[in-house]
Amino acid sequence: MDVKPRCYDKVVQLIEKGVNIPNPLTLDIGDEVNPDYISGKDVTLYPGCRIYGEKTVVSGGVKIGHEAPVTIENCQLGYGVELKGGYFNHSILLEKVSMGSGAQVREGCILEEEANGAHCVGLKQTILFPFVTLGSLINFCDCLMAGGTSRKDHSEVGSSYIHFNYTPDGDKTTASLIGDVPRGVMLNKPPIFLGGQGGIVGPVCIGYGNVVVAGSVLRNDYPEDNKLIVGKVHTPKIVNFTPRTYLNLGRIVANNILYLSNLMALEAWYQNVRSLFFDAQEFGHLLYKGLLDKLMLAKKERIKRLQVLAEKTRPDLPRGRNGMREADGKKEFNEKFFEIEKIFKDPCNDDEIERYGDDFLSLFDKIKRGSETNYVAVIQNLPTHISEKGTLWLQKIVDIYCRKAQIILPALNMFNA
Repeated sequence: MDVKPRCYDKVVQLIEKGVNIPNPLTLDIGDEVNPDYISGKDVTLYPGCRIYGEKTVVSGGVKIGHEAPVTIENCQLGYGVELKGGYFNHSILLEKVSMGSGAQVREGCILEEEANGAHCVGLKQTILFPFVTLGSLINFCDCLMAGGTSRKDHSEVGSSYIHFNYTPDGDKTTASLIGDVPRGVMLNKPPIFLGGQGGIVGPVCIGYGNVVVAGSVLRNDYPEDNKLIVGKVHTPKIVNFTPRTYLNLGRIVANNILYLSNLMALEAWYQNVRSLFFDAQEFGHLLYKGLLDKLMLAKKERIKRLQVLAEKTRPDLPRGRNGMREADGKKEFNEKFFEIEKIFKDPCNDDEIERYGDDFLSLFDKIKRGSETNYVAVIQNLPTHISEKGTLWLQKIVDIYCRKAQIILPALNMFNA
């Protein structure tokens, strides 16, 4: 009895439009997948691949599953993306991103141009700016990493690295900024190197040009640039453990506010700068929509995790070393979290931000007009005085959101803790 596979008609349609499918009977394509969102220009789907999701987009030049089967679900893939094996869910991978076998890229990830990872890399709610390179056997969830100026001058994470993003109290208010948005988007800052067999206990902030020695586990912020960092080795000991003391609550909340503020700056960058380049790309409007969607997921995730922490910080819980002041901070955070949530949901109408933005965007428009349509090339070639104005604009966004949060939560002594 001749029974056609459920995706037979879609596979035939893809072959007819030019997609290279060496072994068509091994594919599984969901009923909801729109074949019109899969390019016929030099796309190869190797045996064993599974493609699901009505929002899935596959641009020209994409290679999927050369080393091992790949599952894609509601992902948007830019031109020339290469996924050698693994699972990819509700994420966007822009031009020439490459991931090795065994990758697990879960929801909320944004991998910008030429970001890449070797085999067995796990990501979730992760944002990588252009050229960032991850070695093998890495767990790098809940963080943003920038730095580097080109494919030959990139930020690097050594093999067997972990971003520790879950605490003994069951919290994930641990998002780390490895670099930042205002300077990182300009693609002109020195790379950051995180040596292998090491880790970061989030939330942590790290400056540009820093080199972290292999085997180091970072538990503190290193916001200064161009430092050689050797992680502290702890003396073995056993002490009593009291859950939910949150001895460094001010720093934890401050770093989360800072991360969210950087996401707001990234949103402004995407809407005012990135958006100008998508029209020239195949499926450009779908890629841009997917990019904003993933950024929205990132903001919702961080707010959700802060809310969970706020619910655990009632003033009747055990006090830490700072006694009454710390109890006041917990009470304030617990009772006023809804105000924090509100400032990141409402538009920020600020004259200073608008003035700094207009100052940069008017100059950028002149540079962009008539120039090439490649986003990375345009940004790399920005004159220094223009990129500096862009950084000032984005940093003003970050500062104003942080200032608003500081006014709401004065007892936490954020940004001075």
